[in-house]
Amino acid sequence: MPLDAEAVRRGCRCDTTPATQLCGAELDRFRAIASENGPLTVGCTRQATLFTDVAAEIGRENEMQFANIRETAGWSSEAKQAGPKMAALLALAAEPVPPTPSVELQSSGVILICGRDETAVEAGNLLKDHLDVTVLIEPPALIAPPRSAEFPVAKGKVTGAKGYLGAFEITVDDFAEAAPSSRKVLTFGPSRNNARSTCDIVLDLTGGAALFSAADLRDGYLRADPANPAAMLQAVLKARDLVGTFEKPRYINFEARLCAHSRSQRTGCTRCLDLCPASAISSAGDHVAIDANICAGCGQCAAACPTGAASYALPPEDALMRRLRAMLITFREAGGEAAVVLVHDETHGTPLIDALARFGDGLPANVLPFAVNEITQVGLETVTAAFAYGASAVRFLLRAKPRHDVSGLARTIAVADPILVGLGFGAGRIATIETDDPDSLLDALHAIPHLLPVPHPASFRPVGKKRDVLRFALSELHRCAPAPVDVIALPEGAPFGAVEIDVGGCTLCLSCVSACPTGALRDDPERPVLRFVEDACVQCGLCRSTCPEKVITLVPRIDFGASRAPVRILKEEEPFCCIRCGKPFGVKSSIERVVARLEGRHWMYTASAKRLDVIKMCEDCRVAFVAEQGFESYGAPSPTVRTTDDYLRERDAKAQRAPDGSDE
Repeated sequence: MPLDAEAVRRGCRCDTTPATQLCGAELDRFRAIASENGPLTVGCTRQATLFTDVAAEIGRENEMQFANIRETAGWSSEAKQAGPKMAALLALAAEPVPPTPSVELQSSGVILICGRDETAVEAGNLLKDHLDVTVLIEPPALIAPPRSAEFPVAKGKVTGAKGYLGAFEITVDDFAEAAPSSRKVLTFGPSRNNARSTCDIVLDLTGGAALFSAADLRDGYLRADPANPAAMLQAVLKARDLVGTFEKPRYINFEARLCAHSRSQRTGCTRCLDLCPASAISSAGDHVAIDANICAGCGQCAAACPTGAASYALPPEDALMRRLRAMLITFREAGGEAAVVLVHDETHGTPLIDALARFGDGLPANVLPFAVNEITQVGLETVTAAFAYGASAVRFLLRAKPRHDVSGLARTIAVADPILVGLGFGAGRIATIETDDPDSLLDALHAIPHLLPVPHPASFRPVGKKRDVLRFALSELHRCAPAPVDVIALPEGAPFGAVEIDVGGCTLCLSCVSACPTGALRDDPERPVLRFVEDACVQCGLCRSTCPEKVITLVPRIDFGASRAPVRILKEEEPFCCIRCGKPFGVKSSIERVVARLEGRHWMYTASAKRLDVIKMCEDCRVAFVAEQGFESYGAPSPTVRTTDDYLRERDAKAQRAPDGSDE
């Protein structure tokens, strides 16, 4: 493949010397370079194992990075123009990625095989020497009795399932154990409902509906069509290996204190609950709970979370944006133009790109492949940063039939698109490519119009939490936009917006202030006022669901001046001062409204005009005034309370008067 060494040198800012066979005849040259222990990126993934072994032999201490510049750049009909892309991919690989935390799953090899016929028993025979097998046949379970009882066979219908590899709990109705005296057809003992079974692995050969949503994402749950022997055998081989201790990434970092799910039993944000395909998220009071053992890492919860309570960890959002930054800045400095960022995953996108390179024309020279763990992990902060860094377009490469729901990505695009259009970038900058065919992928890439990037791209280095990184990326995008405006309307569900209230209906009860999890709504300890900080609002809806008067409306939008704008007053009224001590204690209009409604109308306030004065006093004066006046709360005055001393005093007085006959 042709190599534009000069473009690589400009982009990567280092001396470059081409090699033709670094893994063979020039291997000693690699040994000499690797022995220096400096930062080292090898532009070959095909021989990564060989290079790693050689580096270990010579005692290299620093880790090496590997970049594929062959299938992604050099093997292309536009290879001669791909020098800037090669430099960009080398810079991308050199950007460090922080380690990802993990969780452990323990499996002792107890497997439940669910089936409808002898196929399940056959699978049990294949696994009996490797796993602790139990076979469950769906009713009526008309199968021939096995010759020997090497593992339990029972009848039953699975009605519920939960758990994960090493900790499944299955609920079965019409459960019955097989009778050992069965002759022609397997017979069963008495049946019962709501039977419980625990196991480490579940092999589903029923051919019916899956026991879990997004079944392909549930660790330890294997499913195959019983009419397909090859698929059944493949599932059996996978099950055989699921014994021992396994590590999986902890895909999501979660901070409960930032969650805006609920307050005081009022529900607010449910974005993550609505999007999780694996049912790994549940409500847990004021916040949600994410089960890391079930989480399959789609990342939609992190992409949609407006507060940053949920953030992706493979890698974190700021690390992902730094990799994107390195790629786009290097591409531009190496002389590349009109960069198109092709976001793809390793399991689907990489084989498709490889096939296009080996058997087709390869990727265009301006298309930069950007691999992520899951396409749906990409949030608004990454998309906006891509255009701020100088991308002319972004495309997400999806399967023709996705493994799970990708509506979270659709929401991200639905929010990003009006922002780009509103800032003058025009339509068509961001979209998906849904295909399993390399030629269709190439056609879709060629169909992208030649769009110019921003004339003065940003170069900021993203650092910090997700919400902070998102704010900064948006401000930089606004700064370098072709036609910046201050306010852009967004679709419902956007993580930015304003709050509007019906001033006439608001009583300044301030329940919305206590419910707001981000401090966007605020009060003032000195006077009755409701204030609003738009930059802090995440449109969770807790204020709207909490408001007793139902006068709050959410307005999804982005105001680029919100971070610099002063606190906005939504409603302010004159305070009411206590008529006794003069201390302000309430809203004047509310106190006057209550007095007007009670005066001369309520039985408690018709007996005496002074009773209405109680409403016009602060809490301290009210208590003192009621005690002084001897007001009773309800009905006629209560009889005077008599104590033991009263009775003893009367008895003594009566005894003193008795001798002279005064009381006779």
